[in-house]
Amino acid sequence: MSSRIATPPKRTLGLPIPGRSDSPSTLVPSASAFPPSSLSTSPPIHSMLQQTSAIASNVATLDVAGAEKDREKRLYPQRVIITTYPDQSGIKPVPLQWGAPSPEERGPVVCSRNPTSIKLRNAIGAHSGSYSIYRALAIAIGTLDPMHKPNYTMTEPPVLIPPQPSWSDPKKIVSFDPWGHMAAQAFREQLDAGLDVRPSIAITKAHIKLSELDHATATGALKVDGKIVLESLPLKDEHGNPMAGSPGIELVTSKAAVEPVWHLPGVAERFGISEGLLRRALFEDTGGMYPELITRPDIKVFLPPIGGLTAYIFGPPAYLSDETKELTVRVHDECNGSDVFGSDICTCKPYLVFAIEEAVRCAQRGGVGLVVYFRKEGRALGEVTKYLVYNLRKRGGDRADTYFKSTELIAGVKDMRFQALMPDVLHWLGIKKIHNMVSMSDMKYNAIVESGIPILKRYDIPDHLIPPDSRVEIDAKIAAGYFTSGKKITQEELRSTVGRTWEETEH
Repeated sequence: MSSRIATPPKRTLGLPIPGRSDSPSTLVPSASAFPPSSLSTSPPIHSMLQQTSAIASNVATLDVAGAEKDREKRLYPQRVIITTYPDQSGIKPVPLQWGAPSPEERGPVVCSRNPTSIKLRNAIGAHSGSYSIYRALAIAIGTLDPMHKPNYTMTEPPVLIPPQPSWSDPKKIVSFDPWGHMAAQAFREQLDAGLDVRPSIAITKAHIKLSELDHATATGALKVDGKIVLESLPLKDEHGNPMAGSPGIELVTSKAAVEPVWHLPGVAERFGISEGLLRRALFEDTGGMYPELITRPDIKVFLPPIGGLTAYIFGPPAYLSDETKELTVRVHDECNGSDVFGSDICTCKPYLVFAIEEAVRCAQRGGVGLVVYFRKEGRALGEVTKYLVYNLRKRGGDRADTYFKSTELIAGVKDMRFQALMPDVLHWLGIKKIHNMVSMSDMKYNAIVESGIPILKRYDIPDHLIPPDSRVEIDAKIAAGYFTSGKKITQEELRSTVGRTWEETEH
C-alpha cells in the first residue's frame, strides 16, 4: 500500500495561507471581486474596507497560529514519540532494583521525558500524581520552563524518618518509593549530571488549628501541655489590639506528604492478579494514556495520576518504630464535604477530629499518635458519583437498608478504596504493632493485620458524636458487619433508620 504525503501549504509573509499563491497581488482585491453597481464601476468604499479588514484579520490569525507553531517546535523539537520499546536504539534505562537495601543500590526513579532523561527512563508516568496535568498546562501556556531545574537546597526533612527493614523488602512497600524523601540528597551526583530526579515524599513540621479542638480543650477533653498542645497567641482586631476571650489551642505535628510510585509486580501480587492483566487494565481503562505499560514490560515502575497521602504524627516520630511505646492510629479516607465543609450526612469529620484527639491523648501519655489521610474521595468513586448517590438516597427515602445498594446502582460497586496498598505507609514508618486503632472498617483492619502488624485494640466513634443525618450510614455499616462496640443492628431496626429529607432542610 502506498502512502501519500500531504503537500505543505504555501506561505505568504512567512505564514501558511492554504489555497493561495505567494504573489503579493493576491493580497489586493480586483474589481471583479466586488458586486456591480449602477452608479460606478469602482468598488464601493465600504466593501473595500470590509475586504481589507477581513484580509488583515486573516493575516493576524495566521500570525498567531504561526507563532504558536514555532513555540511548539521550540518546546518539543523532536517528532512526537508516542511510545518506546526495550530494543530501540539508545534506550538504556537507569538500573532500578526495587527492595534494595540502600538508595544507591536501588537507583533513582526517572520518569521525565526531558531530552536529558528520555532514553534513561526507568518509570512510566509523571511525578506529582494528578497534579502532573497542571504542570503540563503550565508548560503549554508558558508560565513554566520545562527545563527548570529545582533547587533542593535546605529542603531536606526537619524530622528524621530513618530506613526500616521493610524498605529493603520488595513485598512490604509497593505503592510508593520508600527513599522518596531522600532523593535530592542520595542522588545528588545524578542530579548534578543533568538527570531529572525528583523527590516523591516531603516531610515537614507544622501547627494544626481547628475550632473543634478549641472546644475539646474548653470542655477538658484535651489538656494544654506546652509541648504537643499549645495555647494560641491572642487574636487581634482590625486596630491591632488583642481580642477578648480565649485564643484557643493548636497542635504540634510532624507530617509527610507521599506521592504514589507503584512497583507493578508487587501491586499485581497484592491484588492477586497477573502483572500483565494489571498493565492491560491500567492502559485500557485510562483511555490508553500510557502505551508504555504495554510496550515496555522491562519497566516495572509506574507513577499513576492519582492522589497520594499525608501522614500526621503527634509526639516523637522515633516512637513509631518502638514497640514499647503506645501507638494510636487512624487511617482516614478523604471526604471533602464533611472534613472541610462540615456536611452532616456522614461521620467523616467527627471521626477525624475524634481520632486526632485520641492520637494527641496517646502522645500525652508518653506514646505517639498517627493519622494517615488518603486522597480517596467518595470511597475512591469520586465526588460526582457521591453526590449522585446522595440524590438517589434522598429521593428514595434515604433508608439504612438501601444505603449500599444506592451506591451500587450508580457506581456498580459499593467501594473502590481497596485497602490492600494502605499498610505500606505503616511499614515505611517502621510500625510493628498498633495498640489502639480508631476505625470500624474491617477492610482496613484486615489489610493491616494481614500485612503483619497486630492490632491490640480497636474502637469506633462514640455514639454521641454521630450527627443525626449520618445515622443511616452508621447503621448500614454495622448491619453489614463493620466493627462496633455497641449493639448489633437488626433488619427491622435497619429499615426504620431514615435520614433527613430535602424538604426538612427548606426552613
